[in-house]
Amino acid sequence: MAAISEALTLSAGALEVVLAPAIGGSVGAMRWHGIDLMRRLSDDDRDAGNVLGVAMFPMVPYANRIAGNEFDFEGRRWQVLPNNPPERFNVHGSGWKQSWTVARSNAGAATLALEVTGGAEPYSYRAEQAFAVSEKGLSVTMTLTNTGPVAMPFGFGLHPWFDRDRDVTLQFSARRFHLEEPEGVSGDPITLPPELDFAKGGSLPGGWRNNDYGGWTGEAIIRYPSRGAGLRIVADPVFKHLMLYADPTKPCFCLEPQTNASGAFNRGRWNDPDEGVIVLAPGASAAGAVSFAPFALTFPAA
Repeated sequence: MAAISEALTLSAGALEVVLAPAIGGSVGAMRWHGIDLMRRLSDDDRDAGNVLGVAMFPMVPYANRIAGNEFDFEGRRWQVLPNNPPERFNVHGSGWKQSWTVARSNAGAATLALEVTGGAEPYSYRAEQAFAVSEKGLSVTMTLTNTGPVAMPFGFGLHPWFDRDRDVTLQFSARRFHLEEPEGVSGDPITLPPELDFAKGGSLPGGWRNNDYGGWTGEAIIRYPSRGAGLRIVADPVFKHLMLYADPTKPCFCLEPQTNASGAFNRGRWNDPDEGVIVLAPGASAAGAVSFAPFALTFPAA
């Protein structure tokens, strides 16, 4: 077993993926033919253990914010703690704030594991991320197990960060769009308006965007023309939602595959498949995989 403080590099062919287990069970870099396809963790952020500087971190045992830091489930009110000051509300659960253990590893694969026992917060769970690198790309299989004494609502996802090149484009299809309420909380969905649709591809929005795209088809494509490369994201059907975060004042943006709708824990529609919440009995597990496949961009002859 590797020490959790060490970076871990996986490689296959032209692809190299660097893991940072101690920094939230994160990915520190994803490079293909020497091209960064996720935002690279800087040396300063690595030394500081800054999880907000990584290439990708896991979201467990749910994704996005819980407004008011509480929700009602099966006749009981459950409370969580704020975890990302100066924000008031808990965001992305507890997994990204923990050191993960390297359970298994070899040249092209590694499994990171995390055990959390409920104390001040209600969740007890075991989470695993199984990373596998091949010449085709990176696959991440997330597994979440309820180790607590009662059934609880769960969710999980991945939070990658991408460089905001001037010519970067996005392409993905979804059916719904969650409006953003104050303090980053997502509201109810609306039918996706054409001006917010990326089905045919388009540049990043010029203004602020922090919205959940529901009814996501499970595929998204990012193209970096100036780098001559792109990245195809393909997720299992359990990932029903894709979160787009784009702040024009920052040099990065996020596309986050996740199982539960943002804000779902406050709406409490636990049996609504569109909300994507997974209720796990004690000892029960849920799992899903997301792949990140690099590809070369080809351009017509001049």
